[in-house]
Amino acid sequence: MTTRVGIEVSIALADAVKLANPDVVAAYPITPQTHIVEHLADLVANGELDAEYIPVESEHSAMSACLGSAAAGARTFTATASQGLALMNEVVYVAPAMRLPIVMAVANRALSSPLSIWCDHSDMMSVRDTGWVQIISENGQQAVDNTICAFRIAEDRRVLLPVMVHLDGFSLTHVIEPITFPAQEEVDKFLPRNNFPLPLDPDNPVAMGDFAPPFIFTEMKWAQEMALRDSKKVVLEVWDEFARTFGRAYHPVEKYHSDGAKVVLMTMGSVGETASVAIDEMRAEGQNVGQVRLRLWRPFPFEELRQALAGAEVIIVLDRAISFGGPGGPLASEVKAALYDQPDKPKIVSFVGALGGRDITVSGFKEIINQGIEIARTGSAREYEIYGVRE
Repeated sequence: MTTRVGIEVSIALADAVKLANPDVVAAYPITPQTHIVEHLADLVANGELDAEYIPVESEHSAMSACLGSAAAGARTFTATASQGLALMNEVVYVAPAMRLPIVMAVANRALSSPLSIWCDHSDMMSVRDTGWVQIISENGQQAVDNTICAFRIAEDRRVLLPVMVHLDGFSLTHVIEPITFPAQEEVDKFLPRNNFPLPLDPDNPVAMGDFAPPFIFTEMKWAQEMALRDSKKVVLEVWDEFARTFGRAYHPVEKYHSDGAKVVLMTMGSVGETASVAIDEMRAEGQNVGQVRLRLWRPFPFEELRQALAGAEVIIVLDRAISFGGPGGPLASEVKAALYDQPDKPKIVSFVGALGGRDITVSGFKEIINQGIEIARTGSAREYEIYGVRE
């Protein structure tokens, strides 16, 4: 039996982890993800979750402990944000190379300096190329559902890769939303027990993370790349089964009034819902505009993106991170690459905004769209536009 409650999203995500029945949680607190691991610590201490909780001395140690537990065959979870993810970075690269199915929630927050505890996507972009499967949440329900899906994806023997579930700091983590929780028995049917094929075992020794001289290193990296690209098939299967089981469907690229729209706004994360209100108002005013939201960041959904944007004449991409000295935001760069050699390629206008937690209102999104339409028509002297900056 499902249950619908009003609950803080961080607590809800921790309860979703509990439903997944992990064996090990290794974590270090950092704003704005602390409530996730704090609640998991309470669940373990109260006997509501039968798991080993490892309170480590840093985020680097948290991921190091996760490597060991996952390599031993334990279902493993951690969470972090911003500077914690940066400190963890060295070990973040190791997990996918060793094919360890760790699940990590990342409460997105701006990277220093200057110090900011508020959300943007600079931390997410800092780990773009680490080899993890990365799923983007727009609201609390998506964060809960995709946490459960993440364990199923990571532990599938065709994948065996770690999975990040991204949710925006404060604007999601600390907000109370209505969340529907599946029953424990339903999750148990959907998520089979972890059966890691090559666990560390003194009686059956295996080698992991070995030294690789030049004659084999390229082949190792190519195998890792193929595994990540091939994981998309499993992501789609898991989302399809989740929809059949729980009634909520997810797709790598999700459309909102974009079919037949000549102008399409592309968003990622929690700002997408505010942008949707702007789309509704502009359509009511007679403008042929739509929206697409990216749900799967890695592996990048090239095919689905091309299909979703087919027929559009102008694509306006909003990034919440700057690629310093580059052509604009990282998402816009990916979209440009995906559409570069397509026939009837649309004009792509890159915007960067909502940095360090600054809001973009409904009227702000309408301004972005209208400005993007004008830039597509007349051009701009800049490689990208930064919204709302005081110059």
